[in-house]
Amino acid sequence: MEALLTNPLILIVIIVVLFLMSALRIYREYERATVFLLGRFWKVKGPGLIIVIPVIQQAVRVDLRTVVLDIPAQEIITRDNVSASVSAVLYYRVMDAERAVIQVEDYHAATTELAQTTLRSVLGKHDLDDLLAQRDKLNADIQEILDAATEAWGIKVTNVEIKHVEIAESMVRAIAKQAEAERERRAKVIHAEGELQAAEKLVQTAAQMEEHPGALQLRYLQTLTEVATENNSTTLFPIPIDLVKPFYDLMGKPPPQEEG
Repeated sequence: MEALLTNPLILIVIIVVLFLMSALRIYREYERATVFLLGRFWKVKGPGLIIVIPVIQQAVRVDLRTVVLDIPAQEIITRDNVSASVSAVLYYRVMDAERAVIQVEDYHAATTELAQTTLRSVLGKHDLDDLLAQRDKLNADIQEILDAATEAWGIKVTNVEIKHVEIAESMVRAIAKQAEAERERRAKVIHAEGELQAAEKLVQTAAQMEEHPGALQLRYLQTLTEVATENNSTTLFPIPIDLVKPFYDLMGKPPPQEEG
């Protein structure tokens, strides 16, 4: 063994092998190496087999895949002074490995903190009704703000989704009462509109019968027929003078006068 170590050629071969073992790096398709030469940025390498000279060069591995970031529940106060707990999920990926390493110390931690503060800031500017009914718009607003803020870090925020909104039990009951009251209001409005339409139709019908007295007589006779068919008991109906007047005219007699 000592003879092998004292042999210069074998020693050189061992040194070369150790150098190659420490210098050769393999990066997957979704990975990049941000390489620094004597502390200064040199280039971004990968994927595949690359050589990083020990001591002289340093490489920082960067993953370019989309990262799913779970934003923990944040306590917010909406614009209408309602306390709520909101959680969300954020999707982002590194678009520029150089800026992701140089411009920010830890891009993942920075994106996490920024997402939490932005979530509280944006949702605090809206009412609870907007938070419950306009999630798509709020998701787009948060995503736009985060994407603009992380662009300098080489980060692309692709999507933000509000997962869960939790409010106090008392507020849930209040919202339920409000919804019930709203349904009752709509039912009353619909009923009133129906009554108005019915009244308008009756006015139109009365106007037409006034122009055509014969129609009133026909309607009266039709009503008598319906009552006689449906009711077997004796029913007394007053007969309008106008209905029997044509018969008196045929007989040449004046119709009887109503007692005053």
